[in-house]
Amino acid sequence: MTAPATPLRSALAALGGGWVPIRSLARRHRRRILAHLLALAPADRYLRFGYAAGDSQIERYALSLEFTRDEVLGIFNRRLEIVAMAHLAFSQDGPEADTAEFGVSVLQRYRGRGLGSRLFQLACLHARNRNMRFLLIHALSENQAMLRIAEKAGAWAEEVADGSVSARLHLPADNWASHAEQALEQGLGELDFRLKVQAKQVQEFVDSVQTEVRELLGDDRAPAPPPDPSP
Repeated sequence: MTAPATPLRSALAALGGGWVPIRSLARRHRRRILAHLLALAPADRYLRFGYAAGDSQIERYALSLEFTRDEVLGIFNRRLEIVAMAHLAFSQDGPEADTAEFGVSVLQRYRGRGLGSRLFQLACLHARNRNMRFLLIHALSENQAMLRIAEKAGAWAEEVADGSVSARLHLPADNWASHAEQALEQGLGELDFRLKVQAKQVQEFVDSVQTEVRELLGDDRAPAPPPDPSP
């Protein structure tokens, strides 16, 4: 027996367009962020960081995230695991003060669902609303998924060297509509997370009852594993 899908997820599914709830992350999510990054396969770590990042290097990166300056966005599944994450880094001064840098990671089993595109779209909105003129994407040439997302958005390649590409996307100026859209996204992302917390609590209660019933009946068979939860 599984807990029902969250009402928000069911209601918004009818909207189409691949909408997925995204939540802004903070210091309290650092443990979940680290768990997400450590779960990346070696090949995915290479694509995300541009080198074969080991566990200790990933831990240092997670600890170095500056949430008061940068923005980190995450997509959670119903187990409250981060399955996709974006880091939007801002330079406070210098020639790149009007530019935000975008990085993204998606767990392998969640690929092909448009999560990277959704994170990219929302990152563009956040950067735009912080008066950034450009979004910068550094990607290895073999990271075709990221390059396709950037190309589709209208980014142009600034530099191609050593097997990597630097692409830049010009962002429109912010306006009241863009700020209203970001507020709506943040509100829905927070609501979705709270509903997932409640659904997880219900599922844990159901599981505990089923375990007690099996023990009373002397049924020592292990329950079937739950399906991979969607975000």
